Amino acid sequence: MTGTSQKSRRELIQRPKGTQDLFGTEVERWESLESTCRLHFQNAGYQEVRTPIFEHTELFERGVGESTDIVNKEMYTFEKSERRLSLRPEGTAGVVRAFIEQGMARWPKPVKLYYMGPMFRYERPQAGRQRQFHQVGLELFGLDTPAADAEAVLMAMRLFEQLGLPNLSLQINNIGTAECRERFKAGFKALLAPLLTQLCPDCQTRYVSNPLRMLDCKNTGCQGIYAQPEVQAFLQTDFTSEDCQTHFAELLTILDALKIPYHRNFMLVRGLDYYTKTVFEITSTNLGAQNAVCGGGRYNTLVEDLGGPETPAIGWALGMERLMALVGELPVKPLDYYIVTDQHAAAFDLAEQLRAQDYKVEVDLSGKGFGKQLERAAKLNARQALILGSAEVQSGEVQLKTLATKEQRVVPYALLLQDKPV
Repeated sequence: MTGTSQKSRRELIQRPKGTQDLFGTEVERWESLESTCRLHFQNAGYQEVRTPIFEHTELFERGVGESTDIVNKEMYTFEKSERRLSLRPEGTAGVVRAFIEQGMARWPKPVKLYYMGPMFRYERPQAGRQRQFHQVGLELFGLDTPAADAEAVLMAMRLFEQLGLPNLSLQINNIGTAECRERFKAGFKALLAPLLTQLCPDCQTRYVSNPLRMLDCKNTGCQGIYAQPEVQAFLQTDFTSEDCQTHFAELLTILDALKIPYHRNFMLVRGLDYYTKTVFEITSTNLGAQNAVCGGGRYNTLVEDLGGPETPAIGWALGMERLMALVGELPVKPLDYYIVTDQHAAAFDLAEQLRAQDYKVEVDLSGKGFGKQLERAAKLNARQALILGSAEVQSGEVQLKTLATKEQRVVPYALLLQDKPV
């Protein structure tokens, strides 16, 4: 068998399941969305933080919670030098670790941070959910006030309004402190004990380890049980402390004053163990079954749980893939000039001067005839073509052709390089 035949029969190496290749205009759409998010955060005084893509596994076990599906089923974990490491499945734990390790607890309060980047969870890929996915998140440390909660919610809602997202719903709840939840767990377990055998295996496990997370179950049979009138009556009996209830009521008063509509969802608990008091989700009916765009809440004990000083905090994260599915087309900067040329030194010099003025410019590198180069300029949807041959180099002029109208005229270099369209 010849070397060529062997090579032709080699199996194509494809991207891993649950990942995506982004390129071309799709990357430009992502960059546009990321830029919008960055500007939105920075205008409100938030600073970007970039943490490692992998952390010590214990960080997520202690932070996210060993009883969660993320830690039990979904993390990519490996061992290196007798230490367990995991690709980050979410952003908050790593940001909290950085907050503690980098001494941010000594900064003036509140400490306002944001992040964006890839996360990793081993789960069945579906629309808007990949094994490598991307999140943008916001974290506010140092204040346990309804105003801090309101700012976190406001930052999310105003970002989505700025992006023109349709059919959004803010779901919000008060789950109290750890002490509040112990009262809830005792009553909830007593109520469900006669029905335990009718629940799914996951809920039966959670009945012992973390009853609150039973409410997050997606099994239709379990949802039917939790929808029974006696269960709903128990859920809608506020089990939280007077302090937690006052905090939540003041938050809702601020949201009312800002005219931000919301729905009190007593079933909303969020899927992570670290939440306290306020939890919320923002959903869209345009996404189908997996309809959550953004979720978050308050986590007043997480910094201390991970070895830092007692520090209240609140944050949220949004999924970029789901956000991209909702925003549709985003403005992409067009190609201002395509330089048609056989004089590459002069063309590169001209392109650099135009790019310095923030024009988007491409130089033809093919060496083909000017007609073929103009065809490529049209395919790239360039606004104008600059024709630069030897005669133009000698005269200090270019032929400027507007591709949409076919109009062509001679323009001196000096006029072209003025910081305004010609």
